[in-house]
Amino acid sequence: MGAKVKSLIKEKLPSIILFILMDFFMLLIATKLSILVRFDFSNVPELYMNNSQKFIILDFIILFVTYSVLKLYTSVWKYASVIELIDIILSNIAFIIITSIYKSIFLIKLPISFYLIEFFLLVMLTCITRLGYRVIRTLYIKIKNRKNSKKTMLIGAGDAGRMIIDEIYNNAEAFDSKIVCVIDDNKGKVGHYIKGFKIEGSTKDIERLAKKHEIEEIIIAIPSASKERIDKIVTECHKVECEIKILPSIYMQMEENEKVSPMSQIRPLSYEDFLGRDQIVVDDTQIKNDLNGKVILVTGGGGSIGSELCRQIAKANPKTLIIFDIYENNAYDIQQELLRRFPNLDLRTIIGSVRDYDRLEKVFKKFKPDLVYHAAAHKHVPLMEVSPYEAIKNNSFGTLNTVKLADKYKVKKFVLISTDKAVRPTNVMGASKRICEMIVQTYDKISKNTDYVAVRFGNVLGSNGSVIPLFLKQIENGGPVTVTDEKMERFFMTIPEAVSLVLQAGCYAKGGEIFVLDMGKPVRIKALAEKLIRYKGLEPNKDIEIKITGLRPGEKLYEERLMEEEGMQTTPNKLISIGKPLNIPESFLHDLDNLIKSAYNNDDEIKDKVAKIVTTYKVDKERIGK
Repeated sequence: MGAKVKSLIKEKLPSIILFILMDFFMLLIATKLSILVRFDFSNVPELYMNNSQKFIILDFIILFVTYSVLKLYTSVWKYASVIELIDIILSNIAFIIITSIYKSIFLIKLPISFYLIEFFLLVMLTCITRLGYRVIRTLYIKIKNRKNSKKTMLIGAGDAGRMIIDEIYNNAEAFDSKIVCVIDDNKGKVGHYIKGFKIEGSTKDIERLAKKHEIEEIIIAIPSASKERIDKIVTECHKVECEIKILPSIYMQMEENEKVSPMSQIRPLSYEDFLGRDQIVVDDTQIKNDLNGKVILVTGGGGSIGSELCRQIAKANPKTLIIFDIYENNAYDIQQELLRRFPNLDLRTIIGSVRDYDRLEKVFKKFKPDLVYHAAAHKHVPLMEVSPYEAIKNNSFGTLNTVKLADKYKVKKFVLISTDKAVRPTNVMGASKRICEMIVQTYDKISKNTDYVAVRFGNVLGSNGSVIPLFLKQIENGGPVTVTDEKMERFFMTIPEAVSLVLQAGCYAKGGEIFVLDMGKPVRIKALAEKLIRYKGLEPNKDIEIKITGLRPGEKLYEERLMEEEGMQTTPNKLISIGKPLNIPESFLHDLDNLIKSAYNNDDEIKDKVAKIVTTYKVDKERIGK
């Protein structure tokens, strides 16, 4: 602590000495001027002139003490506000009271008006010495910003907007934005000023005001706004050719002691801004308690879902985190990220396939994991339609291997990452994942050691091979953007949202459940394509064509989260429901063995054999191989 104080004193000492010297000369000037002003600069009685200067050293000591008490020597004047002005006034009131009292005691005659004039002069001169730097700096920033910075429209004249204006002007060197226009939907604010900027209109005026001010950048600073409202604002912003940035709602959910500057949180529009609903934030206290000090294995740990599982698990301080993945590049990337972010994490990265029972067993035998999150899977629907054997080998057989070893090595909890495509599947990928769910529920009844559960959810935004990166690439290439059907809808969730709910569902697991995540309202794919085109400042079917291509093999128009017979049970989290386990035939494991043998023999009738196990799977004979 002593070293910090010494360092602070050393850093501020030059400015403190400068202020002390300025204050001394300021007092000399104020004292001399006060007596001159009192007598209109003529015929000043010699007694009064001498008395005003007689105890100047004592006066300065009193001034120094009052200024020190109210921290006028250590304040950061770069950020001065009304509070600092009040401190200047109070310190000078104290100075005048003390000096007038001691001078009356010592019978030093001075007119009462002298003290009033001296007070006003001292306040004025102190403001000049303290606030002059800020005035000069602000003028410099305004001149500099006029030349180099982007003309920026700020949407939102609340606390966040005020803080953004302050930050831009206090740190001009750090930002290339120049606020030239502020708007707000509160009619009571329109026409008034915020930090010197007139609030010129509402979001209905975005296009008009953007043209008027030649706006190059728009910052949406309404972190409390709902996603529906943000969606409408963004739609208006897309009518203007400029960069759009946003202060996300997550800023409002930070604790006061965690909050950082709003400018550091501002970002370009991203995947989650296209969901049309508020971002899901999970209370992770229970998750951290569940994962803390545990040995945790994540299969497919380098993939989109697997890598985010690893990130969130690492925050919970596990004893050991094991990444198991067949793709070394993916595994290496997440390994390096975690080592950088969590230097004290006991992280093991192992390359291998869940199809390889012996390789997988070595991992279980060596580390004896407490928890397993099974995310390894093939997920690309059209590719699996033409390679159905691989879907069965990797998804179904890989899950069977992992489930068996979890039981053998007494894993406490096994969580399967499933998909809504497992509900009444129309493709072999979905059917293979339904088989995975059946394996999990079967082994939950058999095992005395492990609680087996599955978590089922839909599409995640931004994952490898998902629709948004595909659409963005098509837009960058000039189009067309390909949509399979105008009516096609999908449930969407961001990867961090999905994973946080997966981890919480794991906390609720008692064994045998299929947890289903509430992903909000389904999103129409064509509408999503139109949003993305406008996001790039272009017009659908004018600048970029939207081409309807027809359903691909195995695709369906609407995804379902549950079959009617599974029902729906609630959990403490309204976003997580439980599907009732269905009866699985006793012949299931025997049929599964035969299916796996057929997969390894590249049996042409593999899809028909899958349909015998997953009775809700209907094979589209006409589309096979297309």
